[in-house]
Amino acid sequence: MRVLLITGLALLFAGCMMKPKETHQLDQELQEAGKPYQKPFAQRQLPELPSPATWQDVLQRSLLANGELEAAYDEWRAAEERIGAASYWPNSNVSLGFEYMFSGGSVKTWDRVTTSAAFDPSTPLKMPSKIRKGGEAALASAQQAAQSFAAAKFRIQRQALTSYYDLALMQDQIRLMRQNLELQKLTVQNVRSRVQAGGAGGGGAAQQDMLRAQLAARVMENEIATMQSQAKAMRTMLNGMMARPTDAPIELPETLPDPRPIPADDQLIAMGVDTSPEIKRLAAQVKGRQDAIDLAKMQYLPDISPTAAFTGSVSQTIGAMIVLPTTIPMIEASIKEAQAMREASESMLRQTRQDKAANFVATLYALRNAERQEAFYRDNILPVTRQVLQAARQDYTAGRLGLGELLDAQRMLIDVNRSIDQFRIDREKRLAELEEIAGMDVEAIRPVATTVPTTTMTNGK
Repeated sequence: MRVLLITGLALLFAGCMMKPKETHQLDQELQEAGKPYQKPFAQRQLPELPSPATWQDVLQRSLLANGELEAAYDEWRAAEERIGAASYWPNSNVSLGFEYMFSGGSVKTWDRVTTSAAFDPSTPLKMPSKIRKGGEAALASAQQAAQSFAAAKFRIQRQALTSYYDLALMQDQIRLMRQNLELQKLTVQNVRSRVQAGGAGGGGAAQQDMLRAQLAARVMENEIATMQSQAKAMRTMLNGMMARPTDAPIELPETLPDPRPIPADDQLIAMGVDTSPEIKRLAAQVKGRQDAIDLAKMQYLPDISPTAAFTGSVSQTIGAMIVLPTTIPMIEASIKEAQAMREASESMLRQTRQDKAANFVATLYALRNAERQEAFYRDNILPVTRQVLQAARQDYTAGRLGLGELLDAQRMLIDVNRSIDQFRIDREKRLAELEEIAGMDVEAIRPVATTVPTTTMTNGK
């Protein structure tokens, strides 16, 4: 009998985990996401930024270097550990007792000794069903943390891509502005020749033309200097995102990045709502608060703490302490609070789903409009502008047109190319916004239907 009692107590006190079955999959996702963070940051070797650097290079280093993203991972890891803490049973410590009876007679020493074992009375032993439900609630919290990590990843991705695209566009705009400046300098030379040809006292109108041309050239020089200063600030911010020295050089390709292919609109819209990390996080929150309601209702069930004791060979006893739920108003209040919190989460989920869907569609409209604008300028405005420039060159060669009119036609072509480049970059930035909203890279979607040509523009050449 004593052997059976001791064996039963050993099995009871050994403890067990009651983690939900979904925990295993979440653990694997956590381990995969945590591979870049296995070493302390000071010991990690971040990839060097190549020269020239593509958007993929900048994005990779930005994600690996970002402290906000790593903090989101650590919060996810902490939430994952809480699943084990909430799922362990028994939830109470074991209290061991020892008593020795002093009395006369010929009672053996062993029969004077009483040993006992019981759970800590200050922490009642919960029913296994409560432990399982607590583990499910902790799992929902960990799932929320996982989705917060995903949302942080795509938010940082959008920031890195936007910064890269802005710098690439600024670099291209500076190049085009320099072409404009060279044309303006030719205008100044032409007007100066006219002034010199007019003699020492003539050409008042030509004098004014030369002053206006010189002023325009100086204004362009100032604009280029301003743009170069802005480009330096962009490089500084981009270096900060990549954990590089603020004055480290960043060399980009000479041409703008090719447009990224994307799926059809209906496939994008379905992706935008169904895969959104924010939607998934709120859905997990609703699930967790439903678990909280179920757990609050379980407080009506009593908790039972078993005890066992034996005194030498004289007696062996087992018993149980039952903790009855007498704080009924508190239990009812906790149930109503949990119900209110769940309804709040459901309302937030409904509104967020509507807002995300509307924001996604609006961003998709803006993306398609940028594509339309680029196509319109490329297919309609650019050919006409080239024809105007060609005709101006022929007329200038034949002497039917002045140099100023020819340079105006050349500047018009440059301005059209600047607009086309702006539309291209707007399209890529909108695509990064769509990825942030959806929480998914468009390259991961199959099948992919290319909706824009991938030929590289050459700015009118």
